[in-house]
Amino acid sequence: MSDAVVHRIAAIPADGVGVEVVAAGRAVLDALAADSGGRFSFDWAEFPWGCGYYDKTGLMMDEDGLEALRDFDAIYFGAVGWPSVPDHVSLWGLRLRICQNFDQWANVRPVRFHPGVTSPLRKADDAPLDWIVVRENSEGEYAGLGGRNLSGRGPGNEVALQTSLFTETGCERIMRFAFDLARTRQVSKVSSVTKSNAQQHGMVLWDEVFERVAADYPDVATESVLVDAMSAKFVLQPEDLSVVVASNLHADILSDLGSALAGSLGLAASANLNPDRRFPSMFEPVHGSAPDIAGEGLANPIGAIGSAALMLDHLGHPAEADRVRRAIDATTGAGVLTPDVSGRARTDEVVASIIDNL
Repeated sequence: MSDAVVHRIAAIPADGVGVEVVAAGRAVLDALAADSGGRFSFDWAEFPWGCGYYDKTGLMMDEDGLEALRDFDAIYFGAVGWPSVPDHVSLWGLRLRICQNFDQWANVRPVRFHPGVTSPLRKADDAPLDWIVVRENSEGEYAGLGGRNLSGRGPGNEVALQTSLFTETGCERIMRFAFDLARTRQVSKVSSVTKSNAQQHGMVLWDEVFERVAADYPDVATESVLVDAMSAKFVLQPEDLSVVVASNLHADILSDLGSALAGSLGLAASANLNPDRRFPSMFEPVHGSAPDIAGEGLANPIGAIGSAALMLDHLGHPAEADRVRRAIDATTGAGVLTPDVSGRARTDEVVASIIDNL
C-alpha cells in the first residue's frame, strides 16, 4: 500500500451537462481505483468555474486560477457555455485560457465506432473504421490575434481582423506528434489536411513543413488532402484513414464530422495534451453543454468516460484505459444507450452498466 500512486486531478464540470458527465467519469475512475488493489487512487479537487460563476463574479474562472491548476497531474473538464453568456466570452475565459497558457498544443480526438450504435455511414456496417484526428491546439485560426476598430465611423463601417498564425515550430511539433502516433497503430499513415490553394501563406508553410517532417518517417505512409476533399473522404473513404493531422480550425470541424458519422457527438472523447509535461493536460468530451437537456439525466456520458480513458493513458495506466474502452463497447453492444443514439437509458444507467462491465 505504501507504493500506491495518488493522482491529483482538478475537476471542472463547468456548465450544463458538463456537471453530469464529469460526475459519470469520476464514478468510473473511482471504481477502477477501488479495484486496483491499492495500486493507485484519485485525489479530486473540484472548481466551480463556468458561466454560473461568471453570472456571480464577472469572471469565468478566478484570476489566479491558472496558478491553482498548475500543480495538478491532470484536468478533467466538462463543457462550457450557457445562453446567458456570449460564447466567445465563455470559451476564451475558461477553456481556451487553460489550453493556451498551459501550452496544450496537441489535441487528440479519436473517432470510434461502437457496437450497437447505428452509424449513418453504410460502410460502418461491414468495414472496421477507426481513425484519430490530431489537432494543432495552440495557434492557427484560433490564435486570437486581431481586433475590431473604426466603429467611430458609424453603423456599418466597423472593421474586424482575425489573423491566423502558423509557425514552423507549431507545425513541426504537431506533425511529429502525429507521425509518432501513427507508428503505434496497425495502419501507419498520416493524412495532412491543408488549404494551400487558397491560403497561400500559412498553409503553404504547413505543407512545406509536412513534407520535410515526412522525410524523417520513411516507414509511415502519407498524403496531403485539401480540407474540402477531406470532408468528402470522411464520408466516402473513411477506411483509408488512420491519423489525420490538421490545423486548429480544420481539425475542430473534421473531428465533429467524424463523431457525427460514428453516431453522436456525445460519444466523442478528446485530450488537450502538453506533451512536454511542463503543465497539466486536460481531458474533455467534445460535446457542448446542451442546455436543452441539462439536469434531466439524459446526457450521454460516453464521451466523458472515453476522455477519462485517455487520461488513464496519459497517467501511465494503459491497461486500465483499455478496460474502460472495452466496458464502453460491452455497454453499447448490450443496447444500453442514451436517447441521442436512439436508446432509452438514462445517464446513470449507462454509467452503472459500464462499471459492471469493467
